[in-house]
Amino acid sequence: MSEMVFKPVTDAPVLGPGVSTQLEPGMKSDGSTAIYYQLPEGCTELQDLIAFRDMNAQIGEIFRACYRYGQASHSDQLRDAKKMRFYAEAEIARLEKYGS
Repeated sequence: MSEMVFKPVTDAPVLGPGVSTQLEPGMKSDGSTAIYYQLPEGCTELQDLIAFRDMNAQIGEIFRACYRYGQASHSDQLRDAKKMRFYAEAEIARLEKYGS
């Protein structure tokens, strides 16, 4: 497998401090772009996005496994998919027990 090289996208929209990633009440995305897909200012790696969105452990693990899906030498696609399922089931159980 060839090594992938990632370059930062310099023209990607970023959100400044204090800017919400939520749509205003009554607003709908047209499906092409939405504010919640814009990168927050200063986010340079997945952990920055996980912290910015205040993801819990289960959602953070799913997010990481989705991003690296089949790319990490220690984790093939099947292992990543099983990891996503495990953490998704754990999050469902948490929500059913404690609510959102």
